Amino acid sequence: MALYTPRHFAGSDPREAIALIQAYGFATLVTAGHGEPQVTHLPLLWAAGGDHGVLEGHMARANPHWQRFADGHTLAIFHGPHAYVSPSWYVQPELQVPTWNYATVHATGTVEVIDDRDAKLDLVDRSAAVYEAGSARPWTRGVDGERLDALLRNIVAFRMPISRLDAKFKMSQNKTAADRAGVIARLEASGDTVQREVGRWMAAHE
Repeated sequence: MALYTPRHFAGSDPREAIALIQAYGFATLVTAGHGEPQVTHLPLLWAAGGDHGVLEGHMARANPHWQRFADGHTLAIFHGPHAYVSPSWYVQPELQVPTWNYATVHATGTVEVIDDRDAKLDLVDRSAAVYEAGSARPWTRGVDGERLDALLRNIVAFRMPISRLDAKFKMSQNKTAADRAGVIARLEASGDTVQREVGRWMAAHE
């Protein structure tokens, strides 16, 4: 599950990789063991611990993915901002070809299922608190008792200590300063918020 990363696109600072995980927490989770790989799309939380931190999340118990965790390593893929780059934005467009700029982080580890009821509830509550933080009137859990226990039984919570962390920031680092400046200017002038975000990432990865 190696990530192809040319030298000039490699993210060497783990703090940048962790920042991307925290900013873009909706991940693609892949477990490749025996037979067809299992793939699930879900939000994950990052917590401090070990060499690279720990990812925490939960999925529906009806999802067979969690039953494959013991088959081998699991990969969590986080996608940061990305945008098309037109050759017309370069100094000599006739010598260039279209490309795509993007940021991504791959986190690998062995998943541990959380069976403890209180630990599972704590994870669910913390997840809600993270994603409700920007709301003017944050939602808080009201359900309790047997209803809550039934809901908890229907999910599988887990944690994954990260054993390997790979980051790739493809932000035109292989282009000249003039070409990079042209791309940044076009992206930052865009009416699309994601394109403007890519422009800001490019400026931060000179």
